[in-house]
Amino acid sequence: MARRKPKQVLYRRKREGRTNYAKRLTMLIARKTRLVVRLTNQRVIAQLIEFTPQGDKIVAGLDSFALKKLGWSYSCKNIPAAYLTGLLFAEKITEKKITELVFDTGLKSPLKKGKIYAFLQGVVESGVNIPYSEGIFPTEERLSGKHISEEMSKKFNEMKGKINKK
Repeated sequence: MARRKPKQVLYRRKREGRTNYAKRLTMLIARKTRLVVRLTNQRVIAQLIEFTPQGDKIVAGLDSFALKKLGWSYSCKNIPAAYLTGLLFAEKITEKKITELVFDTGLKSPLKKGKIYAFLQGVVESGVNIPYSEGIFPTEERLSGKHISEEMSKKFNEMKGKINKK
């Protein structure tokens, strides 16, 4: 006869490595809308998510391919594209009168001066209130794309002007 306790089965999403429930609970306790950012191999995806008892509700969403409609001809997954996507997303959510958010990076541990923080800088510079630490944002040279090419830097400044005029 077996004398050991049966193994406790974890939640499916925890077993699959998709959800950190402790981190999720701390964000839900804040009772603020979450700004969720995900990086894929081709794009930066941003969503504004509210918690409801029936399940999370997506209020707004945008990905970096929206920059192509404005004339961006470079990669949609680099630091300048992430920053511009943040600016564009902030313009979209200020129309909905949302000004205070919690930043949700999911299971990824974001690197200082990386793409996720470039996106956050774009949102914060547009006037949305999100708590953050000093020294995490990329340098202006990396944001504008000078480390990639001078042409990209010119296109970046042009796109930034287009988004800010909206």
